[in-house]
Amino acid sequence: MAHSGGGNLAAMNVERIIQCIREGDHKGLKAELLQFNREYAQCFFYDMEEKERRKRQELEEFRKNKVREYVSDSDSDYDDESGNPDTLLRQALATGLIRFLQTQPQGCVLRVCLRSLRILSRDKKVLGPLITDRAVLTLAKLGGISNAPIPGDDLDNDVDSYSDVIVAISEIQSSRPNDDDDSGGDEDDGSGAVTSELQSYANDASDWLGERKASTFSNISLGAPRRRSSVFKALTPGKRDSRGSVGGGEEEEEENGGKDDEEVSRKEVMKILCNIVYNSAWAQERASELSLLSGLTEKLNEEFETASSPCGQFYELRFMFLLTALRPELRAQLKQEGGVSLLTTVLERCLSVQWKEQYEVVLDPTVPLTSVEDSKKAQEALKILFNITHCTHSQKPEEGDASLYRHLAAVLHHCLMVTCEEEEASDELKGHAANMLSALPLSCLDVLVSVPPGPHSQQMNGVNMDCVHNLLMYMERKLEQGEKVKERLTPVLNLLTECSRAHRETRRYLRQQILPPLRDARTRPEEGSTMRNRLVRLMTHLDTELKHCAAHLLFVLCKENVRRFVKYAGYGNAAGLLATRGLMGGQRSQNTSSGTQYSTDSDSDTEEYRQIKNQVNPVTGQVEEEQPNPTEGMTEEEKEEEAHHLIRLINKLSKDNVIQPMGLNKEGQLVPLSVLRDLSMEEKDSEEENDDLENVE
Repeated sequence: MAHSGGGNLAAMNVERIIQCIREGDHKGLKAELLQFNREYAQCFFYDMEEKERRKRQELEEFRKNKVREYVSDSDSDYDDESGNPDTLLRQALATGLIRFLQTQPQGCVLRVCLRSLRILSRDKKVLGPLITDRAVLTLAKLGGISNAPIPGDDLDNDVDSYSDVIVAISEIQSSRPNDDDDSGGDEDDGSGAVTSELQSYANDASDWLGERKASTFSNISLGAPRRRSSVFKALTPGKRDSRGSVGGGEEEEEENGGKDDEEVSRKEVMKILCNIVYNSAWAQERASELSLLSGLTEKLNEEFETASSPCGQFYELRFMFLLTALRPELRAQLKQEGGVSLLTTVLERCLSVQWKEQYEVVLDPTVPLTSVEDSKKAQEALKILFNITHCTHSQKPEEGDASLYRHLAAVLHHCLMVTCEEEEASDELKGHAANMLSALPLSCLDVLVSVPPGPHSQQMNGVNMDCVHNLLMYMERKLEQGEKVKERLTPVLNLLTECSRAHRETRRYLRQQILPPLRDARTRPEEGSTMRNRLVRLMTHLDTELKHCAAHLLFVLCKENVRRFVKYAGYGNAAGLLATRGLMGGQRSQNTSSGTQYSTDSDSDTEEYRQIKNQVNPVTGQVEEEQPNPTEGMTEEEKEEEAHHLIRLINKLSKDNVIQPMGLNKEGQLVPLSVLRDLSMEEKDSEEENDDLENVE
């Protein structure tokens, strides 16, 4: 087992922990678990060092044998660790700790035990004991999100509930290769039968634990295996889970005596639940069927009624986000149970919202900056809201829903206006708010510009443009940074495009900021650092969705006028959008893509642009020096011969399918010249037939 915290997990250490639990030695248990937590605080059990070692070994074998076998890109396929001694020991430890939790320990021992389970929950190979109904319900009860009865233990009351784990640990210890440890003298003659029985449980468990290897301890506390549900979906084999472990990258926190013990314990429980639900498709299904979302919703409602904000509320929201992201049926359930109203309240609490009018929030510059913690909770709430409302954008909301969404839009307006203690937190909050706004019905976004302008507000014809301005500034910062461009810019570009189509003042303000009157065309539209230059560069981005979003925004700001669009972007950059719209011929579309009726105000050229207009190359959008005539000095016969030679070359390339000559049809779309030729012949024949009929008549 490769990790950054120390050596292999020793069987004796796990056995001592189990012995402390059996004997009720909480002091010894705490000391052993604290040592485990310190050693494995930064460990995720992903065995990256082992994986790199095997890659190097395979490379050496390839160099020797010149034969390369198929190697999966999946971490789980690299090594089957179902029988790995260290994996089995971690599973044994998880099994013992889950059973210990069912005895309802309290205080420091409980917290240390939960922290150890949180470390173990990061390892996908150890999830078996943590995703049974007993384990999930035990954790949910400790977290205060479930009161469902916990299934009883299958063992008799007279039987030591930890004896099977101790015997299995002894067998694991005896099966290790001869190392430098002292485990050789702890063999048990009767352990083989018990281990065989446990392994049979593992084989049965493999039928319903689709996304992980069979585990010796996966079903040890349940007896007979549970039937696999019809809605269970395992992770696709061979695919790497690139998202990483949830809630597990931070360093171990120091004990904080100022916080309530119960709140700290609940926070640890929510971290464990986040990890196991994130890493296991089976745990996702069990969480859905055990109604953990309903319990989580009730708990959040109770916290708001008592005006409390426990330290683990962020992880409660993170757990709700994971459930709604991974289980589609839970999205509909949360929305039906008033999730939009609940999460809007979360946002109001996190951002200290104070209302002035029905859809207007007070912007008080004297209010303290939003803390990073409150900002993170608000971001989680926005992510959950997007999960449950992303399908409403194209729907016409009912009267009650429209009022609810307008109220939410006013809170999102406030999200775009507030400032957090850290600039990065402010940007993250604005990004999630823009993403959420793009999911709301367009008819409910009028509240963004209905706020009366203040003395320092950005305005356009008396309309408040502060919200639009902040979106624009956010977009400019993300364009400058150039990181995660698609994820961060696509929602903003779509939102600004839709708002520009729906609201004239918004379009005029954005055009003033992005496409000011053109005065200089000595450089190409994509060269430079202005907002226009950066957006034009996006129009040729490798990502199709991103380049279309950037092109659509500029096209709408040009009122979907082809000549104006080519003027600001260049015909070469604009060709992709024009081809999609059937506007390659330069004609103006009779019906805009959105049905928007634009005003007929003219786009008068500046005096500077008129002077150079005839020198601008429409393809590049740049003033270019006049090139010498290539046929200068040639006779008419030489020019004709050169033209015939060029035609022969084009025909040869066309016959060899290297190029395909294209032309424009009547709809302005590109089609092969052969198709155009056939169409023109058919039209000619049709006209001749009509002429013949007229002559006969």
